[in-house]
Amino acid sequence: MKQPITLYTQISNLLTTIGNPVRVQILLAIGTGEACVCHLESLLELRQAYISQQLMILRKQKIINSRREGKYVYYQLLNPEIVGIIQKAGEIAGVQDDTLAIQNPSNCKCPKCKMEENITSRNSSDRGKE
Repeated sequence: MKQPITLYTQISNLLTTIGNPVRVQILLAIGTGEACVCHLESLLELRQAYISQQLMILRKQKIINSRREGKYVYYQLLNPEIVGIIQKAGEIAGVQDDTLAIQNPSNCKCPKCKMEENITSRNSSDRGKE
């Protein structure tokens, strides 16, 4: 039985949307958590306007959603399985899994990163007292 072309179009649209290298980095950075634009800007070393354009495309395709907390907007994946698709594509392309790991930027000043930085430094100083 012949499948309607719209099924293939939906799959193609998803793969096309996540196939952009910057969007791949954004999706991996968000991962199973969330990230704000300033976090992504620090991490990717790209202009805020360009990152916002990429986030808008991902939001329009219903791949991510957002929530506002004061002046910060945080983005999260609607379906975390997207990360698995990217990792599998990397595996097929011969990319080592640890190469895809995204580190948190040290120069992001959003409240979430500052809180994580404080916890990390507190834990480090606690270990030094032992």
